Amino acid sequence: MSLVRRAAPEDAGEVLRLRQVMIDSMAGTDPSTQWHAGSLPALQGRLADPDGDFPVFVVDHPERPGAAAMAAGTLEYRIGRADNPHGRVGYVFSVATDPDARRRGYARACMTELLAWLRERGAAHVDLNASAQAEPLYTSLGFVRKPDPSMRLAL
Repeated sequence: MSLVRRAAPEDAGEVLRLRQVMIDSMAGTDPSTQWHAGSLPALQGRLADPDGDFPVFVVDHPERPGAAAMAAGTLEYRIGRADNPHGRVGYVFSVATDPDARRRGYARACMTELLAWLRERGAAHVDLNASAQAEPLYTSLGFVRKPDPSMRLAL
């Protein structure tokens, strides 16, 4: 039996908590959690849709209630091109493990399930942004660095 399961609406608080763990581990971020309350209803709604394009996979903590790790992503459509005529692209945007549950393979297990989910739905490739800490995990799963021409506009 797999340790990994798809997150449900009742897991939304834990998903937000683990996302904050990820945010806090990145240099130069704001450790504020005030945004959690505003995010909770939308996240619960997304987690309630089993056919939606927003999967979150979790591993329950073996020693206490709650989640030990999670991987969240989305399946997006972009206009097709030669190497992806259907335009399906996966994006991983949040992977986190509780500090007291690290080095047990939980993030890898969650990522493996997320990648399988994306593959089953026809994603031609999967993008993510990796911290230096997480890069060895992603490299071992087959991810490679690419030149990043990304830009952002805050609205």
